[in-house]
Amino acid sequence: MKITILTDNPNSWIIPFIEELKIYLVRDHEVKHVFESEQVESGDILFILSCEKLVKSQILKLNKNNIVVHPSDLPKQRGWSPLTWQVLEGKNVIPICLFEAHPIADGGGVYIRDEIKLDGTELNSGMKQKQGEITLKMIKKYLKEKDTLLAIDQIGEPSYCNKITSEDSEIDINKSLKDQFNRLRVADNKRYPAFFKYKNNKYIIKIYKEK
Repeated sequence: MKITILTDNPNSWIIPFIEELKIYLVRDHEVKHVFESEQVESGDILFILSCEKLVKSQILKLNKNNIVVHPSDLPKQRGWSPLTWQVLEGKNVIPICLFEAHPIADGGGVYIRDEIKLDGTELNSGMKQKQGEITLKMIKKYLKEKDTLLAIDQIGEPSYCNKITSEDSEIDINKSLKDQFNRLRVADNKRYPAFFKYKNNKYIIKIYKEK
């Protein structure tokens, strides 16, 4: 098959996992990895992984199947950063769906459902590691079973997540670290580190787990 992988952010956390996926795919398929939707060519499967922009309908028509993996119990929590929002809600079992892309964001039929299981101690990088591992697992399952898998329509009223911004990483100095540990866990030390404000100054907090 002719397979294209689209990631519209060349610095995305998922890049190392895509490199691993490419090694797996090239054994049996023609594979191309692109970073702009305009570079997508006609083929059999387009994997849309960790994209920050909605892929237009005319691009989706180029391939027989257009596959997305999204960490939420669709149709709940469509949109941006659903894993982060669920951890902030206190959840450690995160549903994840592999589904057919749709012109409506995260609105396509679901082929496979699974879970990301956290133990409550992972920081941002550890969560992404588990998300990446299960994403590859689901893609491999899809490729092996695609001829028999059926896309099941999403049922229920959809809800949507807003995009995480730097302001979502603010720590309240009047609350305990324990009470805000999940906010520290999801903070990205590079893109949106945790911070607090005190006496008209902003202080950055970067968190690491001791090895």
